[in-house]
Amino acid sequence: MPLYEYELCDGNCAACGGRFTLAPPVERGGTDQVPACKKPVRKVITSFNTPKLTKPVSFSDAKKAGFTVLKRVNKGEYERQ
Repeated sequence: MPLYEYELCDGNCAACGGRFTLAPPVERGGTDQVPACKKPVRKVITSFNTPKLTKPVSFSDAKKAGFTVLKRVNKGEYERQ
């Protein structure tokens, strides 16, 4: 589910502090105003987090998680590590 971050175009808002995050249903999309005070907002481009980029999974991590680690020996042949 996407998270959308917004900031005010002008001024301040006591309800949101000038910046807020929404997780609306996908079919609804985003918004163009603060839900509380109806002031205009713009969408902020933010980064995202993926576990693969932050820390690659090692063989020992996979074994600790209960996975069987296999190594390819020949075409169609694998052995346990």
